[in-house]
Amino acid sequence: MSRLGNLGARLYQGEVGYDFVGKRKIWYGVSILITITAVLGLVVQGLNMGIEFKGGAVFTTPKTSVSVAQAQEAAEEASGHPAIVQELGTGGMRIQVSELDTQQADKVAAELSETLDVDAERINAELVGPSWGEQIANKAWTGLGVFMILVVIYLAIAFEWRMAVAALVALIHDITITVGVYALVGFEVTPGTVIGLLTILGYSLYDTVVVFDSLKEGSKDITKQTRWTYSEVANRSINSTLVRSINTTVVALLPVAGLLFIGGGVLGAGMLNDISLSLFVGLAAGAYSSIFIATPLVADLKEREPQMKALKKRVLAKRAAAAAKGEPAESEQTDGADDTDDVQEDAAPAGAVVGQRGRGRGRPSGRRR
Repeated sequence: MSRLGNLGARLYQGEVGYDFVGKRKIWYGVSILITITAVLGLVVQGLNMGIEFKGGAVFTTPKTSVSVAQAQEAAEEASGHPAIVQELGTGGMRIQVSELDTQQADKVAAELSETLDVDAERINAELVGPSWGEQIANKAWTGLGVFMILVVIYLAIAFEWRMAVAALVALIHDITITVGVYALVGFEVTPGTVIGLLTILGYSLYDTVVVFDSLKEGSKDITKQTRWTYSEVANRSINSTLVRSINTTVVALLPVAGLLFIGGGVLGAGMLNDISLSLFVGLAAGAYSSIFIATPLVADLKEREPQMKALKKRVLAKRAAAAAKGEPAESEQTDGADDTDDVQEDAAPAGAVVGQRGRGRGRPSGRRR
């Protein structure tokens, strides 16, 4: 078995682990800092909306010997607006100029004809109205709202309302960070960007539900035992699915990274940046939020319940009693008599991820102690 596979097995069995839930305040602080940076980027710099949202004209030219910089300068001088020029595989160019009407588009086409030394009739000009982009944006917001409502309803039925709230917070966290990165780097927002944003929602939710499912199974009849608190069971759920989350995230990020860094950066296919950046940032943020935000938040909400507070007191009292008697830690126990097993299992420190050697590995035993 590979090292990663061996680590995954040990994490799943509870033999090793990291206290994600116990250090949740650190992750909350990191997320708040990133989110504030993203919001400031949106407020100060704003989004670079594409021509589909602002309206304008797209000019497609035949093959020419003029450079991209010269074509861009000519288009900007003729229109008075910033222009985006992309070289096509045929040797021609695709020139985008926002906020143009028909008369201005004709003027730009004539200027480009002289600069590129091509017949004006061979320059194809297409006008794009801002209403089309507005319709796309409105439908995207509608779809996003409906999606989140359905997610909350489904998770509340399949799991519980606390998990639904935590998943919703994680989704908003992922969207805010992704949009903020777009504002900070200045990438153009196109319909492809909107598609990418909607796509990452499903991935983020999938990763979160995997952990929630493990948590639901592990916390069944949790109040009938005194081995673990709810936060400790939540932490075990994160660790047991950690390698799976890492694997799925890496596998998903590799092709997206190829689109972003090789397709958009090396090959210069700028149109690939529209969707690849949102996917790349969103996938990474989704994996982060499922581990560091959603599950710790569920634990925070759950620990507010009176029965969970009472369980925590019983668990800590058992451990304090075991420590006072000088009982060995749980990791040192063997499969001996039940009375010895009970005391030593309860001697594990709060918030720790400990190894198991008996039945009920990775979940509460169901016996009242």
